[in-house]
Amino acid sequence: MVRFDQVGFAYPAPEGSRIGATPVLAGLSFTLEAGSFTWILGPSGVGKSTVLRLMHLALRPTAGQIEILGVPVAGARPETLPRLRRRIGVVFQDYRLLPYLTAFENVALPLRLAGRPEPEIAADVAELLRWVGLADRADALPPTLSGGEQQRIAFARAVVARPDLLVADEPTGNLDAVQARRLLALLAEMNRLGTTIVVATHSEELVDYMPAPALVLQGGQARLRGEEEADEQPA
Repeated sequence: MVRFDQVGFAYPAPEGSRIGATPVLAGLSFTLEAGSFTWILGPSGVGKSTVLRLMHLALRPTAGQIEILGVPVAGARPETLPRLRRRIGVVFQDYRLLPYLTAFENVALPLRLAGRPEPEIAADVAELLRWVGLADRADALPPTLSGGEQQRIAFARAVVARPDLLVADEPTGNLDAVQARRLLALLAEMNRLGTTIVVATHSEELVDYMPAPALVLQGGQARLRGEEEADEQPA
């Protein structure tokens, strides 16, 4: 389960700035059940990436409470959070691949950190590279890959350890239609096997292609898609 209860977040002002903190979220509340698939929608700058960063514990809220995979974050013991982070896969909008590691080694990294045996790592990574259409680029370094190829490697790295929670920030932004649908098919399969999926996007086409509940961010809060449209209808 993922639960936000009256969550607020504001980015601190730069040191020496006369401008105060920049509020992004205010009173944000929602619950995502285990094994659910949820879209997070809204235009750029509305706070989609901030919500995802709170979910994968890169940020702490400035107000309210967050529960991730059944763990209340505010009251968690220090040794609990690293274990919790290992249960979360993240697809970053800016890839965050290590430039000195090959595509294969970038994807294998989460498994090696978890201490998995090398034969198992080799099989799992090879399978995912085939799935994302990059088996022939396994030995390539990230700077030699296109933006779309780097996005697919970042996606493979996020899912290779079969996380309990996967959060993805615009995961198809640099992909053509064929590759985007291939990644959506992998997301759907992971979700079918029990992974909780949260995908932030500004693309209504993706939501139409894979219908699922959607949270629309507006004014620092979130509403289920359809509710805001219903409220706008005349009485």
